[in-house]
Amino acid sequence: MSSNVIEAINLLKEKEWVDLTHAFGPDSPHFSAFDAAEFKTLFDHSDGFFAQQFTFPGQYGTHIDAPIHFVHGDERHVHQLELKELILPLIVIDKSKEADENPDFTLYVDDIYQFEKEHGEIEAGSFVALRTDWSKRWPEQDDFDNKDEEGNSHAPGWSVEALQFLFEQRGIKAIGHETFDTDAAVDFQKNGALVAEYYVLDQDTFQVEVMTNLDKVPAKGAVICNIVPKAKNASGFPVRSFAILP
Repeated sequence: MSSNVIEAINLLKEKEWVDLTHAFGPDSPHFSAFDAAEFKTLFDHSDGFFAQQFTFPGQYGTHIDAPIHFVHGDERHVHQLELKELILPLIVIDKSKEADENPDFTLYVDDIYQFEKEHGEIEAGSFVALRTDWSKRWPEQDDFDNKDEEGNSHAPGWSVEALQFLFEQRGIKAIGHETFDTDAAVDFQKNGALVAEYYVLDQDTFQVEVMTNLDKVPAKGAVICNIVPKAKNASGFPVRSFAILP
């Protein structure tokens, strides 16, 4: 390893690092179509070592979705994501106040223009995260689902128009959010499908869901690192995402 690389690592370690990942377990909030995780002890220290078995869907806790998760065909799985595309400049669009006032909040293009008016144009190749502070509802399943008396969920999300603008006009690389889904819950109920999530994964890229601590990251200047096991042919997997602040 060259001295330049070592110096770069040492410089990065002097910066503040923010964990963007929930610790998860059998009692953690999860998508309603999935069973809760199961953690089983196989051997304990009386056997001479401690080992466990973990059973959970790939899309559990803070997790990464590969293109194959929604797009049928030859799209990439988790193990096919390139290392360098998992480390990207991080942009955080803060809509926590709006989501607090209206849990059905949906991000539109005008919201992006408003962000850029204050922080400058979003650079190509960025990872754009939508901050709604939904993560503060963790670890309560009912609070995360936020269902009304008729059983319909209310949670914020992205509009397809905003995503098209970001990918096609700004050339971003990937997105992330604090909720279970890309789409606002009301849009899913209206469309009968997660059309925003399909659009993102159809760009041959990934997204990170159920993020946390975005309130500790600046709008611009940080870098996101997404560390994920190389599970072969996985459509998604729990991820350790973290930000390195400027």
